[in-house]
Amino acid sequence: MLTRQITVRLLLARSAILGLVFAAAGCGFHLQGAGSLPPALAKTYLAGSAPHSEFLVSLREALRLRGSDVVTAREQAESVLNIVSDQTGQRVLSVTAGNIPREYEVYYAVTFSLQVGEQTLIENESLVVTRSYTYDETEVLAKAAEEQILRRALAEDLARRVVRRVEALGATAAAVPQN
Repeated sequence: MLTRQITVRLLLARSAILGLVFAAAGCGFHLQGAGSLPPALAKTYLAGSAPHSEFLVSLREALRLRGSDVVTAREQAESVLNIVSDQTGQRVLSVTAGNIPREYEVYYAVTFSLQVGEQTLIENESLVVTRSYTYDETEVLAKAAEEQILRRALAEDLARRVVRRVEALGATAAAVPQN
């Protein structure tokens, strides 16, 4: 009798989980990395002045996760994602009475454009993300490491935002009826 009750509960739990999965799939929910890029971005060239910046490394990986082949030569590409500006830095947000920095803000800013063939689909568009952190002069090495981790996280966030922006072009193009 006890095993029968356990079996019934397991079946109900499985049914509930499957129901949630189907409901999430039906509303357009996608796991991170599961979106789809427009077909024109099957072969993409990333043009930028800093090819090894944290942002470009993150963007290259994000595009690969979405199925794009990031090529090394412009001639091989169907589309060009041009990184016009890739800047990062920090600003002092607050200081103590003794004029010692107490809080910093790390920022990452990019400007990009997208060209497919001869057509420009995205004109220069800028994105900026920021994070703040407290500073303690007795923990200089730890705070430097924290700043580097924040900078990397900002670059990854920006890369995901750029990819979502490009994916939105595909959704818009799919919604427009072709004549």
